[in-house]
Amino acid sequence: MTNTVDTSSPSITTESSVSANVRGEHAWIIAALYQFKSVSFPTDLQQRLLELCQQLEIIGTLIVANEGINGTIAGSRKAITELHQVLVAEGFDRMEYKESTSDEAPFKRLKVKFKEEIVTLGVEVEPLAQVGHYLEPQEWHDFIQQEDVLIIDTRNRYEYAAGTFQNALDPNTETFREFPEYVEKNLADAKHKKIAMFCTGGIRCEKSTSLLLQQGFEHVYHLKGGILNYLNTIPEEDSLWKGECFVFDGRVGVGHGVEEGESAMCFGCGWPLMRHEVQSMQYERGVSCPYCFDKTTDEQKARYRMRQQQLDDQAKAAAKARAKAAKTKDAQ
Repeated sequence: MTNTVDTSSPSITTESSVSANVRGEHAWIIAALYQFKSVSFPTDLQQRLLELCQQLEIIGTLIVANEGINGTIAGSRKAITELHQVLVAEGFDRMEYKESTSDEAPFKRLKVKFKEEIVTLGVEVEPLAQVGHYLEPQEWHDFIQQEDVLIIDTRNRYEYAAGTFQNALDPNTETFREFPEYVEKNLADAKHKKIAMFCTGGIRCEKSTSLLLQQGFEHVYHLKGGILNYLNTIPEEDSLWKGECFVFDGRVGVGHGVEEGESAMCFGCGWPLMRHEVQSMQYERGVSCPYCFDKTTDEQKARYRMRQQQLDDQAKAAAKARAKAAKTKDAQ
């Protein structure tokens, strides 16, 4: 669960080993972006973006498909600005685009992928032709307080566990591909109701609202820019958001102002953990947590433990490299 979208559809992936640890004094700028747009030669675009991101030492994931682009990437201020300008020049001039920062590298490497879908729903919908009503954060805030509104979290169950909106329904899905089945089994009698859907950055709701409209639902709304836009707009003291918003990078969770939260992640199973869960006797960093302790064998735990040791050794080496670079700079 380290990418911005599902990875279950066929794809071409190109990875780069750009160093994700040595950034120097400045914070990483994290850009989350997407746009549905017809792309004539997506594999050509994939290759151009790979080469550019390598040159700019950008890390993270970009996904290119016939239907558009999606991704979350990080780099220096200059690098992210240049990439944004290139994307606009490529015709992505109506991107849903949000930035935040991190003091630590939020990703380990760069991946630029070609896939069949930029977010994998698994059924054909037409978000460019048919999509729900967009609600800006304040409109959404007022709308979901109406008693006759059905609020649906379109994200997966581990994301819901980290935080969600007050009174939101949990589809209890493992992947976005399962959402159409949830609609079929649970929303058949809700076609005349007001339905408000939300996700992290807005992209999943482009497809989920299109799906519902395609199936005859009449009043379908979604949060423009997703949870991240809401957290960056609505003051915490007025907010209807409870918990943290799970993000697909090293921060794990963010709170109001899109500031890094207190969540940790179990790298044994990928489940987001609150502070009291990290204090559990079943939690071991990189190995297990209360959610997976009884589901893995001693042999698996030993492998995870060895993997964590390798990561720790790499982190120590990177810290030494940063210290050496800083010392060299001070001496100049």
